[in-house]
Amino acid sequence: MDVVSIHDVATEPLEMDIFTGKDVTIQEILPDSEEFRINIVNFGKGIRNKLHSHSTEQILIVTSGTGIVAKETQQQLVTVGDIIRIPAGQRHWHGATEDSEFSHVYVMARESELVQIED
Repeated sequence: MDVVSIHDVATEPLEMDIFTGKDVTIQEILPDSEEFRINIVNFGKGIRNKLHSHSTEQILIVTSGTGIVAKETQQQLVTVGDIIRIPAGQRHWHGATEDSEFSHVYVMARESELVQIED
């Protein structure tokens, strides 16, 4: 059994083309999990990821701030305590509102593949 305090997990810059800006960090919560990727992603104000999909389901658990989760036809504001299930293959994006930083835990199968749709 592993017990981890998210307050003790190092925060590292996360620089990938999938984000609309550079103010994004990641905290790798359980790097030794064989089945899941469980990480916290922290978005600066107004930063989001670009339209993308995953080959497996993704779960987001909002831990701070106010954000937006969106699919091609719908956007929804989310805040601390909200839990979002994104089905495999659904085209979506998520990130911070213009006036709030935003953080979420994400849980996905380790073998999940990301397909970036938006340039």
